[in-house]
Amino acid sequence: MGWRAALFGLVAALILAPRAHAVDYPTRPIKLVVPYPAGGPTDVLGRLVGDYLGRDLKQTVVIENKGGAQGAIGAEVVAHAEPDGYTLLFTPSSVLELNPMLYKKLAYDPDRELQVLAIVTDLPSIMVVHPSVPAKTIAEFVAYAKQNPGKLNFGSAGTGGVGHLSGEIFKLMAGIEMTHVPYKGAGPALADLISGHIQVTFETVGTALPPIRAGLVRPLGISSNERMIDLPDLPTIAENGYPDYRTTVWYGVAAPAGVPAEVAQAVRASFNRALDDEAFREVLTKVGFWPQRPRSEVAIKEFVDADRARWSAVIKRLNITLD
Repeated sequence: MGWRAALFGLVAALILAPRAHAVDYPTRPIKLVVPYPAGGPTDVLGRLVGDYLGRDLKQTVVIENKGGAQGAIGAEVVAHAEPDGYTLLFTPSSVLELNPMLYKKLAYDPDRELQVLAIVTDLPSIMVVHPSVPAKTIAEFVAYAKQNPGKLNFGSAGTGGVGHLSGEIFKLMAGIEMTHVPYKGAGPALADLISGHIQVTFETVGTALPPIRAGLVRPLGISSNERMIDLPDLPTIAENGYPDYRTTVWYGVAAPAGVPAEVAQAVRASFNRALDDEAFREVLTKVGFWPQRPRSEVAIKEFVDADRARWSAVIKRLNITLD
């Protein structure tokens, strides 16, 4: 009887162990690293996400801004952190997809050292100009740029980011000259656009909407395939004679590779609840972020792989490297 009881106890322990492990997470604060300075769109969205995650998992979530090197500094911190689920990365897709294509040397390998656990939003950019630019349409802007070669400056949140590449691919397709002015984040770039120090930017919806609504900048086109509900009269850049033009940036959560499967599932499940929570979706929508719907682990990988392939084609067409 003794050995039967011992065997039963061992089997029961093996069955219940994974469940107990999952329940035990999290038992201490979670650090959510945002690889850009405070105040920008990644930081704003990261704090909204961190707040929900903390309430849902009933644990403190600490936001840690690690800006610099087009997000590489923060990504490196998480990639080399202990894979226990207590250090996560909230990041735009450029940090995971574009950096490896543009830089020959990176201190982290997103394919080998990081895994994406959730896709929160996927945003197009809006091409916005300073009111001093005498153009109210894409066609008028292109004509003005051709009449003033090299005199227009377009700003971005940093060299190699989606805003930069969006401007470069538009230059190529339109056959115009503009000078790129990189900034340390979307906030400074937008501030200089509003003040007239630069003439155009390609900003994500969440960043561009407030100054558009305030009449501080003028939108000319959106980089998605479809028009935006909030700005139904704003045409897409594609329908303005550039049918192949489409740029978007997704924001999501990644963890160090090797994080236990049950911990990864706990984080993924929390974000799935967030993306199904109408109150959370409404908060994101109000600040210009279009929430996605939950995706399975397989669907996330398929989405990321397809987006990486699309950007790879863009970068090859631009023939651009940053080393």
